[in-house]
Amino acid sequence: MSDPSLAATAQGTPRPRMPRAVIALGVVSLLMDLSSEMIHGLLPAFLIGGLGASALALGLIEGAAEATALMVKVVSGVLSDRSGKRKPWTLYGYGLAALAKPLFSFAASAGWIFGARLIDRVGKGLRGAPRDALIADLTPPAIRGAAYGMRQSLDTIGAVAGPLLAMALMVAWHDDVRAVFRVAIVPAALAVFVLWRFVDEAPRTDAAAQATPKTSGGGDGRTSAGSRWAPLAAMLRRLLPFDTAFDGRFAGVVALGAAAMLARISEAFLVLRASEGGLSLRYTPLVLVALNVVYALTAWPLGRLADRIPRHRLLALGMAVLVAADLALAMAPESAAIWLGIALFGLHLGMTQGLLAAMVADAAPATLRGTAFGVFHLVSGAALLLGNGAAGLLWQQLGAEATFIASAGCAGSVAVAALWSSRTAARP
Repeated sequence: MSDPSLAATAQGTPRPRMPRAVIALGVVSLLMDLSSEMIHGLLPAFLIGGLGASALALGLIEGAAEATALMVKVVSGVLSDRSGKRKPWTLYGYGLAALAKPLFSFAASAGWIFGARLIDRVGKGLRGAPRDALIADLTPPAIRGAAYGMRQSLDTIGAVAGPLLAMALMVAWHDDVRAVFRVAIVPAALAVFVLWRFVDEAPRTDAAAQATPKTSGGGDGRTSAGSRWAPLAAMLRRLLPFDTAFDGRFAGVVALGAAAMLARISEAFLVLRASEGGLSLRYTPLVLVALNVVYALTAWPLGRLADRIPRHRLLALGMAVLVAADLALAMAPESAAIWLGIALFGLHLGMTQGLLAAMVADAAPATLRGTAFGVFHLVSGAALLLGNGAAGLLWQQLGAEATFIASAGCAGSVAVAALWSSRTAARP
């Protein structure tokens, strides 16, 4: 079964225009990511070399910061649903992150950095679920994939520009890290201004009118696929400390998203693999630059593609690309093959990140979208942490090849599961 809105588009009905507020949210993401990556690209060296902290302290700070963001995402999603407002929570989140930026430039100890990172991650947690729900509230279902893809592309442009700008300023200002941190305050403040000035709250009547139809997302309807995931939905409802109307289809999306995160190991392992392949330390940031360039160039057009074909099938294809990336990184010692694997990894991100967000928006009731995104981010983030822990252990015990082969096997299993879900969803 296919989504009627997609069928109408295919028959020649003009596609809806991208809402101005959604474009503005993409610009907000670009500016904040530009600011954050200017700092994060230099922070480990500054913390250890400049402030005398240990690698253990760095790990504890980063672990606590990311765990905080995961927990806050669920809370902010629930609050945005219960208050009926998305923009205030999104604004609080971006505003708090912007307020944290000056603390990095004044940091005199690891404690300062710890506090700044916690405030920054609380801000990220506050804004994540309400922002994603707001995009769904503002966007017609027929262009939902394109909307999430566009935001992801703009966000990733910031992730590319931030480290490059930081490196350029470090060269120009003779490694004055604190001066670079001060410059990072400017795009963060601009992000808050753009959000405040150019993003409007979606009227609740409009959000209700956009409630998920019986069939949505190019063949992911509430049919037998939802019933197959019903036991998982029941378990999810029992685990949550509040009542929800989440059904089997949403539980299936959460399960697939968590499995995809389990297969996708951190980009840090790509950097480590490139280093083993002969890339010198000063050029290792180019790994993330190359990955994010591919990611930024593909997320929007592939998001548009997700509005035209069944979403589960595109997810399966994206996981197959991850298999290819892992095999290239595992099997080939040549540097060219490593860069091919990095490019394929970026393509995988472009195919799946916005797509998964659109699948969550399709599967969740309009009045529970904030909660849905919070739950999805929490479960997926926990799976990502578990996967990276397993990858680190494999790397230490068996080496890089075993790590990437294990990731490829997990990704292949997710691709098969996504295809299975797509076929069962298509049955009447």
